[in-house]
Amino acid sequence: QVQLVESGGRLVQAGGSLRLSCVASGRTGKNIDMGWFRQGPGKERDFVAAITGDGSTTFYADSVKGRFTISRDNAKNTVYLQMNSLKPEDTAVYYCAADHGFLFSTYDRARSYNYWGQGTQVTVSS
Repeated sequence: QVQLVESGGRLVQAGGSLRLSCVASGRTGKNIDMGWFRQGPGKERDFVAAITGDGSTTFYADSVKGRFTISRDNAKNTVYLQMNSLKPEDTAVYYCAADHGFLFSTYDRARSYNYWGQGTQVTVSS
């Protein structure tokens, strides 16, 4: 089992930047594939970004390409989401997710991840 705890969400103004962190604990003997998803009020949980266990490959939703960067520090069992040029439409609860090996073809599907954090709120004001 893997436990995930997100942090870093807060209120920011449009155009600002924010970095989210997700610390993994539990049975993480092998590097695990991880991703970020977000969910606005009354909306489905959408894919944001993902990174393979060794950090060699990253994936991004079209809506955040060029603005968000996912990275990881395996020595600290932590994955980060650096968010720049934030827009009001980025407002959502952001969730960290992990799995012991997702398929490259399904990295953007919530059902591909077995472990989830509690979420952290990001609010972007105009």
